[in-house]
Amino acid sequence: MVSAPRQIAARLLAVGGGSPDFLEVRLDSDPAVAGLRAEDRRLVRELVFGVTRWRLSLDWLIARKTEGRPQHPTVELLLRLGLYQIHFLDRIPDFAAVNETVEMARDLGQSRRTGFINAVLRSHLREQAAIWDEYVALRQTDPATGWSHPRWLVDRWSRELPPEALQQLLEWNNTPASTFARANYLVPEGRQLPELWAGERVEAEPVERDWIPDGVAFELGSHPSLATLPSFQRGGFYVQDPSTLLAVHELQARPGERVLDACAAPGGKTGYMAQMMENEGVIVARDAVGERLERLVENCARLGVRCVEPMDLEAPLPPDSFDRILVDAPCSNTGVLRRRIELRWRLRESELDRLIADQWALLRQVAPSLKPGGTLVYSTCSLESEENAAQAATFVRENPEFTLLRSRQLHPVYDAVDGAFVAVFRRE
Repeated sequence: MVSAPRQIAARLLAVGGGSPDFLEVRLDSDPAVAGLRAEDRRLVRELVFGVTRWRLSLDWLIARKTEGRPQHPTVELLLRLGLYQIHFLDRIPDFAAVNETVEMARDLGQSRRTGFINAVLRSHLREQAAIWDEYVALRQTDPATGWSHPRWLVDRWSRELPPEALQQLLEWNNTPASTFARANYLVPEGRQLPELWAGERVEAEPVERDWIPDGVAFELGSHPSLATLPSFQRGGFYVQDPSTLLAVHELQARPGERVLDACAAPGGKTGYMAQMMENEGVIVARDAVGERLERLVENCARLGVRCVEPMDLEAPLPPDSFDRILVDAPCSNTGVLRRRIELRWRLRESELDRLIADQWALLRQVAPSLKPGGTLVYSTCSLESEENAAQAATFVRENPEFTLLRSRQLHPVYDAVDGAFVAVFRRE
């Protein structure tokens, strides 16, 4: 009989129909997954996320034994799943990877193709070492296929990065991301996290970066489900990558000021901003009415944030009304591909022009609302210069009353954090 986690993984993959959009499903909240033991839940996540990360490489492995012939979508997904276990996982015995993939094929209505699936997988087992050596060499000659990234994106990065740095970036994107937490000093639990975590079986190490005060950020090791922890439920921390703290650090919001968070949901930067302001002043948190704004309100309530006023994106902004403005703009997210597992397959190069236009429109919309002498911070989680340095240069060229004070690009290869860009402007 097929083991529960692998059966569930196969179903989730099949739902994808060849597209990784199924990752929008929250695995942990899926009833079939939630009822599993913790070890089995981890295996489900490993199989689903791993097959998505390495999809292009797995398709190369499939083509190597099928002469590149197109496969039925379900068969293709099953072959990816079986080959991922054979070539990328040590914890699954080879015979189990083959046998259970074949059983999944029967469960998914592909009984007449089980012989073919079995033959392809067993052929890989017989030549496993030689195939792997050939595959590793592919990472040098064809990094897009070898590291399973869209070719257009690898081509862009190869024009900006030396070969070694490019390889490091591609490897980074295929490495499961660590979990980080920001201590929330607005509630007592935030200042007691090391002691509380010790009792909650949470392993944590402080994160040291020049833009993060001591005791604010932690990298989490082994831990129970975070949502079940009293320290989380009482607002002691927020799950947040260190790179996201840079924009708020550069904004330098102070107690008593009036601040606009122009794209606020889900509220991680908003909460940190409120912490820096000691909950004194006003943060107008702007986002689309509906689930996004509701989520921001829920997060602020848990974190004890009292100085936030939610605002609909369509609401007018009075001129000269904010001391500081944060524009954390919608972007390509190419700096966070290791976290956004499915994004590399959804993003298209043609979307960059639209995103750049949206960013520019957003900057133009909010800029008049900044008081003279005020600070505007523009940030993205992109690695693309058109969305970052070029956008900042265009803004000051078209708005001479603004001065670019400084900018900074965080890069996974050079900073060992998710990619992020920040530009700081002053309105003269």
